Amino acid sequence: MDNSPKIKRETRNKIRVDFERAPLSERLKAKFLNSFFFKKVIFLIFKLVLLIGVSYVILYPYITKIFASFMSPSDFDDVTVVLISKNPTIDQYRYIIMENDYLLSLLNTFLISASVALIQTLVCALVAYGLAKFKFKGNNVLFLIVIFTMMVPQESIQYAMQRFFLRFGTSTPIGYLLDAVGLIEGGFVNSLAPLYIMSVTGLGFKNGLFIFMLRQFFKGVPDELEESAYVDGSSTFRTFFNIILPISVPMLITVFIFAFAWQWTDEFYASSSSIFYLSSYWSSDEAIKLISNIAKVPPSLQDYNKGGMLQAAISGTASILIVFPLILVYLVVQNKIVEGVERSGIVG
Repeated sequence: MDNSPKIKRETRNKIRVDFERAPLSERLKAKFLNSFFFKKVIFLIFKLVLLIGVSYVILYPYITKIFASFMSPSDFDDVTVVLISKNPTIDQYRYIIMENDYLLSLLNTFLISASVALIQTLVCALVAYGLAKFKFKGNNVLFLIVIFTMMVPQESIQYAMQRFFLRFGTSTPIGYLLDAVGLIEGGFVNSLAPLYIMSVTGLGFKNGLFIFMLRQFFKGVPDELEESAYVDGSSTFRTFFNIILPISVPMLITVFIFAFAWQWTDEFYASSSSIFYLSSYWSSDEAIKLISNIAKVPPSLQDYNKGGMLQAAISGTASILIVFPLILVYLVVQNKIVEGVERSGIVG
């Protein structure tokens, strides 16, 4: 039996009425001059200082890049200029766009990233659906292998993949045929073929993560939908394309955006320093210009690049131009991304 004193409703009302009738000074004193209020204020100040400190650490690199992108060459020779430019200008943006083929690189990168992301989304959806809905021997082992691909660094298999595509492009009938018709030159390591081959076979960049997300989503789809379709005579592929995919649009958009963003900013497979493929292709005059190649000092600013200081600023400005299209894409589809992540069912 609870013997603790209880305050009746009438008593609480009387206390509230007496408090409201008390003088303003007494009410303020009772409300603010107490240990509970001081503890609350101290805790709020601590949270505010902590949030400001964390935000500063996170945002400072971006702030410096944005401010440095508006500096003129003379600002880099002035030791008094730390963050704010004395002679703000947009010359860095103008020269990068006009002299570094920004628009052409933007178009090429968009076409490659969108096509690869679309292939990855469809292939990963098909693989994930099979892992989620079909029970067969080795299902769990195969899924563990998919998870394992998420943990293996790409650099650890770089040499093996390069050797594979080099031999595949020069020692097989398919390689000879594609070389003969001009689709590749000197093997697959000098073309965009490896990107599409890996995407079609489900081995593309981050495909393990996409398969995991889609599998978790498909496991949450009621089996009754498929059973009713099978009763009506629908085949497995027809059920997948006509029933499963339409109700998976938010999740598919989420995976597509992730694949597109990672491909857009990829420097491992598609950079001039990569030995995976395009190793000699980038040195030719007919090399495909991608967005990752605009981060170089434009010819008009080469004379001001003393000690490499301007190169750092140009790299920051180029990174802003590279990320800006992704920000626009995210603003357009952010609701679909949030919905897809919420419905992905990454809870086991």
